[in-house]
Amino acid sequence: MCFVCGVQNPFGLRLAFEDEGEAGVGCTFSIPENFQGYPGIAHGGVVAAVLDELCGRTLMVANPAHFTFTGKLEVRYRCPVPVGMELRGRGWLVRQRGRSTQACAELQLPGGTIAAEAEALLLDVPAEQQLVGAPADLGWFVRAG
Repeated sequence: MCFVCGVQNPFGLRLAFEDEGEAGVGCTFSIPENFQGYPGIAHGGVVAAVLDELCGRTLMVANPAHFTFTGKLEVRYRCPVPVGMELRGRGWLVRQRGRSTQACAELQLPGGTIAAEAEALLLDVPAEQQLVGAPADLGWFVRAG
């Protein structure tokens, strides 16, 4: 059960993602208070986890069974990310070459201010390590826009 997207994870964020076509993937959500670091501010690790998931979901738009793991994640925090406030996340594909993919993501505050952004290097999960079963059964899917 994924911490970010696992719909049955009682301790997770349970984010749902939407296919935004060529623009990538997006989600609207809020971070609950129990994931704060400093009072009223989301823990940076939780913000990084959401950005990481958005980057990984960019490949799942075209192929829901395309699983990757993060080789590198660089996060830039532009301002504190508040808990309990509606946020907009979006991720987009930058480049795909062989088994590696470069993707970016950002989190926006209600007024459109970018609160945090990330760039990720994603690597394909080797075939022998891939799970058997439908991604939707795992709660790993992207809704059509």
